[in-house]
Amino acid sequence: MKILLPVDGSEVSLKAVRFAIELIQKGLQADVVLANVQDPVSLYEMVMAPDPRVLESVSDGAGAYLLEGAQALLKQAGVVYECEVASGDPGHTIIDIVERFGCDMVLMGSHGKGSLRSALLGSVSQAVLHAAKVPVMIVKRDEEASA
Repeated sequence: MKILLPVDGSEVSLKAVRFAIELIQKGLQADVVLANVQDPVSLYEMVMAPDPRVLESVSDGAGAYLLEGAQALLKQAGVVYECEVASGDPGHTIIDIVERFGCDMVLMGSHGKGSLRSALLGSVSQAVLHAAKVPVMIVKRDEEASA
């Protein structure tokens, strides 16, 4: 089994990583793909730094930085993983990563912004849940889990 762990550096995304580690330590045979999706380049960024290589480098650096906490947890647990930093709409890009890496499952955190906000803005976890052709497990923030 190959599990995709989308990580944005938040505590809830690291909670999802810890949960994946727990599953693996309990006997789940799984490979892990850590992913971070950076927002697409804005028009302002293109004007300020017209060299696409600079923008790509900054985006890759930011994504790598946001993966560091998850990488440390996986290394400490002895879990082998691959990393991917991509750019684009987070929901669609996560689905692309699932397909490109042949993942069998997505395990991700949910920020739980509330039903009104997610209805207006959409939510990455909702988008992935509806578009994925593989099972998606959502890990909630601690406050949501106890409510």
